[in-house]
Amino acid sequence: MTAIPKEPYILLTHDPLDRAALIAYVTVPEYGAITVFEGIVRNNSQKQATLYLEYEAYEVMALESLRRIAEDAQMRWPGIGIAAAHRLGRVEISEASVIIAVGSAHRDEGFTACRYIIDTLKSSVPIWKKEFTPDGSYWVEEQA
Repeated sequence: MTAIPKEPYILLTHDPLDRAALIAYVTVPEYGAITVFEGIVRNNSQKQATLYLEYEAYEVMALESLRRIAEDAQMRWPGIGIAAAHRLGRVEISEASVIIAVGSAHRDEGFTACRYIIDTLKSSVPIWKKEFTPDGSYWVEEQA
């Protein structure tokens, strides 16, 4: 019998995100559901073209904040496994900027936990997004 992941897997990286590795971390025989949220860079924002994004972070604090969010989710929904990764640096159109995978016994807690994690990440983790357009660049006010 495989052990349910106790420790959340948390990653900030300048490299492309590995969806399969995140899913594998939360895939165990005890789970009947794997819920994945994948945020990708789209080619437009606020009615103008987007060329690419750049993400910056206060890395030590961002890792700690993301770990606390994941641990809080595990307290709210006991028994879930969590893997979360966020890109830093330049991210091209259609590339993933964030992936969250939640393994759970049933789908309801997986969906709810996944949404909680991404919403809390966006509102509280010190990761900043800069958008590049044909007219220049600007920092996006909302986080991540």
